[in-house]
Amino acid sequence: MTNYKSKLPNHFDLPRRINRLGELAYNLWWVWNPTAQRLFNRIDNNLWELTRHNPILFLRQLERPVLNAAAQDPFYLEIYDRVFTEFDAYMQHRGPWFSSQYPGNTDQIAYFSMEFGLHETLPIYSGGLGVLSGDHLKESSDLGLPLVGIGLLYTEGYFSQRITEDGWQEAINNPLKFEGLPLLTVKNADGTELTITVEFPDGPVQARIWEVRIGRTPLYLLDTNLDTNPPMVRQLTTRLYWSDINLRIMQEVLLGIGGVRALRALGFAPTVWHMNEGHAAFMTLERVREMVKAGKSLEAAIAETKTHNVFTTHTPVPAGNDEFPLWLIDKYLAMMWPEMGLTRDQFVDLARHQQTWGETFSMPILALRFSDHRNAVSELHGVVSREMWKGLWPGKSSDEVPITFVTNGVHTTTWMARRIRVLFEKYFGPDWLDHLDDFEMWKKIENIPAQELWAVRSHLKRKLVFYMQERARQRWIQGGFHPVQVIAAGVMLDPYVLTIGFARRFATYKRASLALSEFDRLLNLINQPNRPVQILFSGKAHPADEPGKHLIQEVYRKVKKAENGGRIVFLEDYDMNVARYLVQGVDIWMNTPRRPNEASGTSGMKAALNGALNFSVLDGWWREAFNGDNGWAIGPDADLDSTVQDETDTESLYATLENEIIPLYYTERDGNDVPVKWVQRMKESMRTITPQFSTRRMLKEYVEKLYLPKVK
Repeated sequence: MTNYKSKLPNHFDLPRRINRLGELAYNLWWVWNPTAQRLFNRIDNNLWELTRHNPILFLRQLERPVLNAAAQDPFYLEIYDRVFTEFDAYMQHRGPWFSSQYPGNTDQIAYFSMEFGLHETLPIYSGGLGVLSGDHLKESSDLGLPLVGIGLLYTEGYFSQRITEDGWQEAINNPLKFEGLPLLTVKNADGTELTITVEFPDGPVQARIWEVRIGRTPLYLLDTNLDTNPPMVRQLTTRLYWSDINLRIMQEVLLGIGGVRALRALGFAPTVWHMNEGHAAFMTLERVREMVKAGKSLEAAIAETKTHNVFTTHTPVPAGNDEFPLWLIDKYLAMMWPEMGLTRDQFVDLARHQQTWGETFSMPILALRFSDHRNAVSELHGVVSREMWKGLWPGKSSDEVPITFVTNGVHTTTWMARRIRVLFEKYFGPDWLDHLDDFEMWKKIENIPAQELWAVRSHLKRKLVFYMQERARQRWIQGGFHPVQVIAAGVMLDPYVLTIGFARRFATYKRASLALSEFDRLLNLINQPNRPVQILFSGKAHPADEPGKHLIQEVYRKVKKAENGGRIVFLEDYDMNVARYLVQGVDIWMNTPRRPNEASGTSGMKAALNGALNFSVLDGWWREAFNGDNGWAIGPDADLDSTVQDETDTESLYATLENEIIPLYYTERDGNDVPVKWVQRMKESMRTITPQFSTRRMLKEYVEKLYLPKVK
């Protein structure tokens, strides 16, 4: 199938008995398999934490006597053999679901995304879109989908966040050290690096291809940081989401056009081409250009490619969709329209969008027009998307616009705490993960004793609090940390107090400060002598998002106030590691977007599968999930004027905390101090949310609704 090879580098000097640890380090299967992680942290847990759960750095820094001791430890070797028996069985079988449902199917699926959030050691993601993409690939591996991912390798990753004493976000760029990353160089059969070429105004640009192994699923990342490229071009793949529009359009040309060429060079022949957001939409034009060059008419090429294209839109805010001024299209794509047999104006008409300030070339319009299969990422987002784009289908009402929806999900075993997983295995059976989306199985959750479930939840909250305290201590040791920042970072948190989490990208529509808007009322709530509450904030704003950075500053200034008693904190440098601690450890996951701007959201799903209860505006996925007994709603199920919505949601938030959430947590406890009604609500949440809002259900819907019905 391919004309390339990518071999594991020989970085490690490992004892023969345990030499496959190096192989495991280069396959991210270990990320969602806790027993596999034990192969590393059991050898030296302190080093595992110091290397930020990076098995490649971990193995390279271990002393040989330590490795020799592990290779002679019978208990360790028992775990080692068990893990590799499971790993080999997993890798040698295509996967039970896809092969059983579609025997003999020969389709290949190409999945394009601007970012992939796979693990914190590979920081080429900024937020929810990337983490969703990473979960998509992991579940594709579990289900055995014949899917390959295409993206860009950002050699400075996404920035690390530092918050100043005054609450201002500082962005620190950290160049990636390739020798510590799970990246494999893709080479030709003769041993030379495999590269592809994309034409730009100043000449051809070369990009090398890196492979990341995610279980059975490969991800290929393009990288222009080559000596043969000029300096500006080498910058092209250094950072995610350049605010410089020249670099931004070049990135999207590289992803779309370069991504197609990379797949061709690798020997793949996809029959399904999935664009996760509009960033990759130039891919549609490259495929048409290929067919026209091969002799097909433009009309036939467009018609044929459309039947194979899938487009997922994630943005209900028009301003959040990528659009480029026409002069940029003239600069970077002028070579394309003659090859497609079009004039310049005909080419622009493919995605022309009239704005109040002038005409633009719209990436979502291009993707929508060149795809027969289109979806939003929640039911409400589908309604919003059909209304937003109905102008592309003149004469059709909003309800008739051909945009369906597949509500997002999360990869359960990536985000579920090990203790929760062990508990489910005990009461559901050892093969429960094979039936993850079986609602009938989830009725067994009632068999779990309340005391046992509460003990696990209490453990996870203690783990979160101790993590935050140790993190603050380490920052204090390193220096450059004002004493008030130590308090703001959570050293005074109490693991036995009702804990609310709010963590996400700090965009203004997410209204991070809503819970702080009546501050005196909030202080009365959190400082009650017998019913205290603590609130944990975390999140980043894009370095170019000044309103988002001001929002962080507004929150942080209130976090610093002494009246809080250390019960409102801000955990800086939000990433996947911090997210795991938060979604596994808090009691309540709070979400306050301005409806209907939250396309879906996924963080609340991760919290729910760990037993946290959602407290959210009825937007995105929560509008579908909320049944009255599995969490709480903020505000009504209605679209309101923004000022009215802010006022209504603020009152709803405070009243629900005062009258429902806090009393339920602290009252009606049994003789073992277990809040029995709270635990019952936890069970209802886990029973209804975990199977429905999983990538297991999501990927099956993509296959059945969008991937396989590709030809009319």
